[in-house]
Amino acid sequence: MAVKFSEDIIPLSTLKINPGKVIAHANETHRPVLLTSRGRGVAVVQSLKDYEEEVEQRSFMQAVIQGMMDLEEGREVSLSDAKKRLGLK
Repeated sequence: MAVKFSEDIIPLSTLKINPGKVIAHANETHRPVLLTSRGRGVAVVQSLKDYEEEVEQRSFMQAVIQGMMDLEEGREVSLSDAKKRLGLK
């Protein structure tokens, strides 16, 4: 999801004038839109679906990294113990 600077950076005033166009752009391109005020970035508009997917991916990756760190530090349990803790057979 690379930002296309020629398309994805818009002035805040454009959002005020035509919010539907900005939202549609974010939904269609699946890229965040950077809002600017006086030439400086002030906010990002992103589709809700894309945001939720990013949050889920970030949480998953954090869990994977934590699991890898646990393994490196010797904090592990056997598969049978894990199943017991989770109530699985």
